[in-house]
Amino acid sequence: MARRFINQLSEGETISQIFLVGDKQVRANRSGNLYLQLRLNDKSGSLTGMLWNANEKITGKFETGDYMTVSGTTQFYNGNMQLIITSVENVDASFVRESDFVQLTSGAVDQLKTELFELLDGVEDEDLKKLLKLFQNDESLMDKFSRAPAGIKNHHAYNGGLLSHVVSMLRVATFVGDHYKAVSKDLLLTGVLLHDIGKIDELAYEKELSYTDQGQLIGHIQMGAEILAAKIRELEATGNTFPDEKALRLKHMILSHHGEPQFGAVKVPMTLEAIALHYIDNLDSKLDNVLEIMNQDVNEGNWTTFQPNTGRKYFKGLQPESKPEN
Repeated sequence: MARRFINQLSEGETISQIFLVGDKQVRANRSGNLYLQLRLNDKSGSLTGMLWNANEKITGKFETGDYMTVSGTTQFYNGNMQLIITSVENVDASFVRESDFVQLTSGAVDQLKTELFELLDGVEDEDLKKLLKLFQNDESLMDKFSRAPAGIKNHHAYNGGLLSHVVSMLRVATFVGDHYKAVSKDLLLTGVLLHDIGKIDELAYEKELSYTDQGQLIGHIQMGAEILAAKIRELEATGNTFPDEKALRLKHMILSHHGEPQFGAVKVPMTLEAIALHYIDNLDSKLDNVLEIMNQDVNEGNWTTFQPNTGRKYFKGLQPESKPEN
């Protein structure tokens, strides 16, 4: 039987298939009985799995990041799909088709990296070109940059999501830099690459998506500014100088790209390039978030279910059965 991906499931389906366990929590109900709450993933999204009356034999079978065959029945709960689990079984790795569980294949990541370098090759400023080459030639950094998500929940929350987010932003930034002549296109493109660079160490993404201790305590904005400062020192150690004003402008772009203090910005954007960066980042992250909501929505109507985080439903368009006949 062909796999039913998470975004294809409807209420009342009985299924038995492989999922990637993205989160595992053992809890106790009011009576003290254990139950399992799992986050089950495939390439199309995720859903909550509930296994009642769990015991240590079951809970010890697997950990977060493992592939498991999960059997159960789907149901709606608070507007979301969940799976009431009847059994979980360990999986022979030979039965796992990895392409069913990743949103970006290794080939897609390679294509994005190629496009990333091509877009950054458009930078003409010699100081910025030298700085960018240091980042591009740092194999360890670029490996993490290619594997990191851009977030763990809200947008581009998958391995390779950071790379995808930055390439998408670079495409828009190229147009903005060409259209608004007063904006330094070179600074803007460089700022796009660097704005979330701290996420390579803020987030953990080997098995599950989570925050590192450093990420929790410091955060990617400050961490990104530190990575930039370290690369400038590395550049200057080779006998090159990097102008103070360009360093200041790039650091300001990193520190201000969230726009407002209530959203995590250290400073509000105060240069043309920082303003452009903030709005390009906001546009790309918001649209990706809404597209993901629409993609995973379980409602068969024209609208998504109500989204508490944004305080609204989203219009998916008239579904086939709703469209008027000619």
